[in-house]
Amino acid sequence: MAGETPLMVVDGQGVVVQWSHRAEELLGRSAGDVVGRPATDLVSPVPVPGGGAVERRRHDDLRAVAEGAAGGGLRVRPVLRDDGSVAWGIFLPPANGMVPGIETAVLDALSAHTAGALFVVDEELHVVSANAAAQALSGASARQIQGRPLTDAWPLSSPGELENMLRQAMADGTPATDHVMRTGPKNEPQHTHAVSVLPLRDAAGAVVVAHDVTGQEKARRGVQALYAVRERVGQTLEVVATCQELVHALVPGFADIAVVEVVEPVVRGEEPPLSPLGRDVPLRRAAVGNSGGDQQARAHPVGDVRALPFPTPYAQALADLKPRTIALGPDTPWLAADPARAEAIRASGARALLIAPLTLRGRVLGLLSLYRTQRAGGFDEKELALTLELATHTALGIDNARRYTREHTIAAALQRHLLPPAPPSQTAIETADLYVADDRGAGGWFNACALPGARTALVVGEVAGHGIHTAVTMGQLRTAMQSLAGLDLEPDELLARLDDTMARLAWERRALPLGDPLRSQPLSATCLCALYDPFTHTCTIASAGHPPPVVAGPGSSTRVVELAAGGALGGGGGPPYATTTVTLADGDVLALYTASLLEAARPGCGESNTLPLQRLLGDIDRPLQDLCDEILYRLRIDTLPGDAILLLARTHPFPADCVATWPLDEEPIAPAIARRHARRQLADWGVDEDTAYDTQEVVSELVTNALRYGAPPVHLRLINDRKLTCEVHDSGISAPRLRHARTVDEGGRGLFICAQLAQNWGIRYTNDGKTVWTEQALAPQHP
Repeated sequence: MAGETPLMVVDGQGVVVQWSHRAEELLGRSAGDVVGRPATDLVSPVPVPGGGAVERRRHDDLRAVAEGAAGGGLRVRPVLRDDGSVAWGIFLPPANGMVPGIETAVLDALSAHTAGALFVVDEELHVVSANAAAQALSGASARQIQGRPLTDAWPLSSPGELENMLRQAMADGTPATDHVMRTGPKNEPQHTHAVSVLPLRDAAGAVVVAHDVTGQEKARRGVQALYAVRERVGQTLEVVATCQELVHALVPGFADIAVVEVVEPVVRGEEPPLSPLGRDVPLRRAAVGNSGGDQQARAHPVGDVRALPFPTPYAQALADLKPRTIALGPDTPWLAADPARAEAIRASGARALLIAPLTLRGRVLGLLSLYRTQRAGGFDEKELALTLELATHTALGIDNARRYTREHTIAAALQRHLLPPAPPSQTAIETADLYVADDRGAGGWFNACALPGARTALVVGEVAGHGIHTAVTMGQLRTAMQSLAGLDLEPDELLARLDDTMARLAWERRALPLGDPLRSQPLSATCLCALYDPFTHTCTIASAGHPPPVVAGPGSSTRVVELAAGGALGGGGGPPYATTTVTLADGDVLALYTASLLEAARPGCGESNTLPLQRLLGDIDRPLQDLCDEILYRLRIDTLPGDAILLLARTHPFPADCVATWPLDEEPIAPAIARRHARRQLADWGVDEDTAYDTQEVVSELVTNALRYGAPPVHLRLINDRKLTCEVHDSGISAPRLRHARTVDEGGRGLFICAQLAQNWGIRYTNDGKTVWTEQALAPQHP
């Protein structure tokens, strides 16, 4: 420092006896060139007024150095040499104009009164001086650390970081302040210091000041952990994901290792048990985080389910619901009760443990275990209280996720019970289905209904949303659809009735109390209805905002059926639903599906909506269920936005010997002729006598009504399928109705008689008239 280290020292005879590095820099001469020579050799002559020319001063002239000094000349003071002799020291003046010796006094005052440790280092980062706090920090006296590298005298966790700070500050002349560093020898508790580096202006070196901020840093990490837990934990409504969020928020800032274990029934959404927790209740290890990476030893893998050993502080914390801190060491007695955990603790170097139960309203959800190694130190009372607050917040998040899981588990179970176990195949149509349920409980549904006249209705629909209410709405629509299908409605009329039902359900939802959250949720659904007639080989289709079906034929030919646009159910105010009729050949496969199936089947971007499904349906020459399985194996199940449903239907020819049709003339004997046709045909089919007699009565009544109230032509058709169907078609548009005739009435009993003899009856309207039909159960055929 200026005023402390002389440029050079001259003895009583004027001979240079000491030459400094600073002098070498200023005059460009080494100590070997100067020491032992007279000091006057370094000074140029003074020019005499009126005299001759004087030799120009050289750059190594001491007089030039003196004149260029900031203080206006050099300073000479006596100095005491090591041999006891007195010599003269030549010093540079202080750049700030201070009185010589003030710098030393200032440094002494700072060293004595600075609260932190103060080191002075030279340009080679060796310690020049250290105050009492710095000596205590280094664990050595000033004499022992002087001349040693700073990073050797002062143990640091990252010595290279401090060296870089010092060199950068001395090179730029810019101070570096309040850099947080962890200090302390390895395998011992670490402290945290705020380190500042102040470069010296007039000498090569720097002052290093370090303040212990271990307490402040620990408090800051606690606040950061609390903020991170409140910010991250509870963002997802999954129990395991919530536990993982907690681990990520606490490691490595607050703890070196974190383990979260959850009561096994809680993961499934069941009600958590009351405290105290029984010793035999299993816990699932839901999440583990450690600063040492995944390679660090673990007592048990994530997902492992087991009861906590007893007696241990883990089991005790779940018994009395009290958090606790434990110092860990090789002689900790309870480790013998859990050898696997004891080995993991030993391998990780953990020296402190904090256990906090995860409880809510007196019920036990799980356990949080935090570990710190020797370097991180232990847990204090403030951190114990903070961890208890973190555990309470996490318990609330886990319970919310548990309730969500329970609700959607119930919704998924309700949905599965509302769907048919397996739509039965019909004589003229074979069906197979693929159903991949959304775990959240969505609103997808499907059905295949047998209709009179050997016809089949295929329906696929999807209610928007997830949860119990969506599943309930799905069940209501499916029930309404089945009831409407029994009325033998055309697909467009059936969708119109479903739309009315949806509007009624939406009105009921809007009528809920203002505080009910369901009141503000919109209600909508899509539906596709296809009606196949095996005798005309036609399929009539209507859509309510649903994706169009795909038809796959022999030879890998597929096509998408272009449908008339129709709004979703519950939209209200849209145009009437329209039908599209397509012809299906025997052996064609009709595919109905939900939009979620398309998302799961699409391999990438740039494809049309139905192209992936068309490609998957290219080979239909195999059993339909095998085709469904093949499509399932190609789905990306992890991307399902809802229920993935696929309903496949393959057409078959209806057996010609199981149907008979007769045209009837408009004459009085037509009913008798119809009875004879029916009697012979029923005998050929082997129908029992009681059923044959009832059928003849039905045929007689229906033909009579058609001739009396309808319009020609009239046709009679009998169908021998799972049930015996009798159909009478005429061109009239008048609607027959069931009457209850009085005792004295001569007529009006025809439909009443048919209703009593048949199992079911109804009227189907077509473009060319109407068909009145009845169905009768057939007695089982015995071999």
